[in-house]
Amino acid sequence: MLPEKTIERLSLYRRIVENYQIKGEKSAYSHEIAKSAGVTSSQVRRDFMFIGTNGRANSGYDLDELAVNIEKHLLSDTPDKFCLVGVGNLGTAILAFFHGRRANLIIKTAFDKDPELENKIVHGCRCYSIDEVERAIKEENISIGIIAVPAAEAQGVAEVLVSAGIRGIINFAPVHLNVTDGIFVENVDLTMHFEKVAHFTRLVEK
Repeated sequence: MLPEKTIERLSLYRRIVENYQIKGEKSAYSHEIAKSAGVTSSQVRRDFMFIGTNGRANSGYDLDELAVNIEKHLLSDTPDKFCLVGVGNLGTAILAFFHGRRANLIIKTAFDKDPELENKIVHGCRCYSIDEVERAIKEENISIGIIAVPAAEAQGVAEVLVSAGIRGIINFAPVHLNVTDGIFVENVDLTMHFEKVAHFTRLVEK
């Protein structure tokens, strides 16, 4: 199993490779990819060795080959299905961002406690009552949940998702989740990133 940080970098490399391909490039050297990724060229070479891809001295890495090998490690043969809980401003923005963007990463359903959202289609995703979580997750064979609810509600939502069979959670609520072993949780604390950038910006200004 690849380290978590390596998986994060592979996702970044995939986007960099896509940008090269959009420009019509066929190959790229490790130092070029490293500059775009903000890492060292030796780190790029190590990461690519992990996925069985070697560069050539005279031309660098074949981008088509690189794209295929990266996707083999990032994506499965069948689409990964997500559900979203919380169709407020943040949840709606998430749905808008992912709608039609990646064929293998699909937000199949959304849930909210607001009865006015029930059965509505938001950016291609049908919304259900929060009471429908277990049924919809099992029917759609969803394995990953996205939590975009206020902090006070996040733990309860996580417990419902895990009980329904969810095995991975992306948590946008600014609170630590207590879940059973074997459930992978990725916390995305937007406020923390805002405060971090604001802090270091003030240092630069001084």
